[in-house]
Amino acid sequence: MTAQGEIAAGYASESAAIELGAVLVDGQVESTAHVRIPLAMVNRHGLVAGATGTGKTKTLQLLAEQLSDNGVPVLMADVKGDLSGLSQQGARSDRTDARAKDTGDDWQPQSYPTQFLSIGTGGIGVPLRATVTSFGPILLSKVLGLNDTQESTLGLIFHWADSKGLPLLDTKDLRGVIQHLTSDEGKEDLKGIGGVSSSTAGVILRALVNLEAQGGDRFFGEPELDPADLMRQHDGKGVVSLLELAELQGNPALFSTFLMWLLAELFETLPEEGDVEKPKLVFFFDEAHLLFSNASKAFLDQITQTVKLIRSKGIGVFFCTQLPTDIPNDVLSQLGARVQHALRAFTPDDQKALSRTVKTYPNTPHYDLEKALTSLGIGEAIITVLSERGAPTPVAWTRLRAPRSLMDTIGNDAIKQAAQQSDLHGKYAETVDRESAYEQLMRKVAPPQQEQQAPEPQRQQKEEPGLVEKVLGNSAVKSFLRSAGSALAREITRGIFGTSRKRR
Repeated sequence: MTAQGEIAAGYASESAAIELGAVLVDGQVESTAHVRIPLAMVNRHGLVAGATGTGKTKTLQLLAEQLSDNGVPVLMADVKGDLSGLSQQGARSDRTDARAKDTGDDWQPQSYPTQFLSIGTGGIGVPLRATVTSFGPILLSKVLGLNDTQESTLGLIFHWADSKGLPLLDTKDLRGVIQHLTSDEGKEDLKGIGGVSSSTAGVILRALVNLEAQGGDRFFGEPELDPADLMRQHDGKGVVSLLELAELQGNPALFSTFLMWLLAELFETLPEEGDVEKPKLVFFFDEAHLLFSNASKAFLDQITQTVKLIRSKGIGVFFCTQLPTDIPNDVLSQLGARVQHALRAFTPDDQKALSRTVKTYPNTPHYDLEKALTSLGIGEAIITVLSERGAPTPVAWTRLRAPRSLMDTIGNDAIKQAAQQSDLHGKYAETVDRESAYEQLMRKVAPPQQEQQAPEPQRQQKEEPGLVEKVLGNSAVKSFLRSAGSALAREITRGIFGTSRKRR
């Protein structure tokens, strides 16, 4: 059997699969020797890596298209807007025809159902938010850049707010609670469970102010994203959700941590599925090194646990970065599919990274991997995946198929128009600022007459989000509702990453 035949035999699949491309050996392509990922193995996770300009973005586009064709929803971060072309048909050219011939692809232009989203209210997509209490202390500590001691203190602050029924919906709620706990009255409240030092509280508050200055305050609040809105189909195709991130270039840790929060939400809410024929949803973590950079041990431990367990919920996760060494070994060992584009080896550090990358792949008699990884052309990759039996397939030098959608951005105006026409726009566009911890604490310290003498517009703004209180307008009813709300909030428990698990 030829080398192409031996490799192709390892990728043989009778069930539904993602078609990636054709095998190359000694520079020769065999369009009948296809490289594919069985759909049932996609929730065993994966890695797309390679140097800048080697074709990673087009590989992500190809994977998203094929998943959508198989009815699998996809969530992707679109850092540069390059993936917005998924929403429009591609254009045939001599280059696409040549690539189709090489890979044995019956290429036809297609578009895919796409929804454009933004983290917070500053972008051009449908705004997505999370409440501070839902985000939890571990993930928030990662965004704020806190050390282990400061993270522990933040955990204590969340615990106290949970126990007192104080909803932490936005950043001003968290600021109000921290300031209260460093006051004389707040110190009394914490007796028996520890305390919050003024110096540590000051560090957390400064980090919170910096986050707000970078637009983080536009992300935390309500209405909070319902993860079910990312798991949709349209005319049998999976909907591709693209996160537009132009407004968060100054705080890349926020978008990577937001994706981790969303993954934790799915982990807590979805039922166990066991082995599935195809995933319910596939995440793509672009710029994955940002997720792990300067992460606390608690954060890394929770990522590892989530990646290990989330596949049983039918969720697939692909990390995208330049080097496999950007991913911790405990996480890297969980990634069954590896798509490695070309690497550079210009410096001694590059050489070390190349050698370490080679060691993450199965041995192969068909390629000198160090040489191959520096010789790959644009749109070519070294690939190994899991077969239908769960065993690693042979390493294959692969010429990847061309995406069928537009390989270019559609522009900000088109993205904004599509977002405004989305059925999610009416659900998430307007921010809701209902009464929460900040207002409750302010009422506690303010003289009773101060609220009565507040200007009329201010009172209306304060009361409007609480529709039941506004309609009933009775102080006794208000007191009852606050007590009931507090009792419910005390039932909050903390799951993975310390994210909230409210009674449904």
